Amino acid sequence: MSEGEILLSERRGAVLWLTLNRPKVHNAMNSALVSATHAAIRAASDDEAVRVIVLQGAGTRAFTAGADIGEIAAAGPAEMRAYNRRWLDLFRAIELCPKPVIASVRGWATGGGTETSLACDFVICAESARFGLAEINIGVIPGAGAAVRLTRWVGRLKAKEILMLGRFIPGQEAVALHLAGSCVPDDRLEAATAELADELAGRAPLALAAAKACVNFGADPGFDAGLEFELREFLMLFASEDQKEGMRAFLEKRKPVFRGR
Repeated sequence: MSEGEILLSERRGAVLWLTLNRPKVHNAMNSALVSATHAAIRAASDDEAVRVIVLQGAGTRAFTAGADIGEIAAAGPAEMRAYNRRWLDLFRAIELCPKPVIASVRGWATGGGTETSLACDFVICAESARFGLAEINIGVIPGAGAAVRLTRWVGRLKAKEILMLGRFIPGQEAVALHLAGSCVPDDRLEAATAELADELAGRAPLALAAAKACVNFGADPGFDAGLEFELREFLMLFASEDQKEGMRAFLEKRKPVFRGR
């Protein structure tokens, strides 16, 4: 794999390891990386030789810090509709994939990083992991289903706390909140992920797919409507002055001044 590739792919037996490879920007996901990851998930879904998929970030500093803010700071609702459809399609592909998808999280997994992990079937994190949906700090909310998925995972009260306060959540606390299934020392993350992946790869593939589908979709027929509602609320914020100020402040590394308009 060349260093210029933004998504690295490695087969280890029946397990496909996908690595988000933009470490200089905390593996922030621009449109190209979102599309590449979506394509890889779709391809793996149809590959009978792949039993399990692992998502991880390159380097030691981040799983992914989420969206590349420089790509969207000046965008309005119309541009963001097409942009966020890419994220929605990626997360839907993860959920519809008949194979288990494991998020192996080290370092920063904020914003779109937490959104990505919420769509996965298993989340195993290192002690250095930092989750969080901090979009409120730049004048917006998550717009690719995180509020809907988060509420299903942690309940309404905790979901509101996480979304409205925008705080970072360390690995051990993420387990307590059910944002992650387990937390291990950083030097054990890859081995622990491989052990889980190998165990899953030995299970009956059709039964795994059925169990996943029942949990993801069988219990909540209104899920799709919830995703569309969240997207509408998200898009309206991109017509606000506060969104522009919040993202400019983020890029300029200063505290934003929100005016409620």
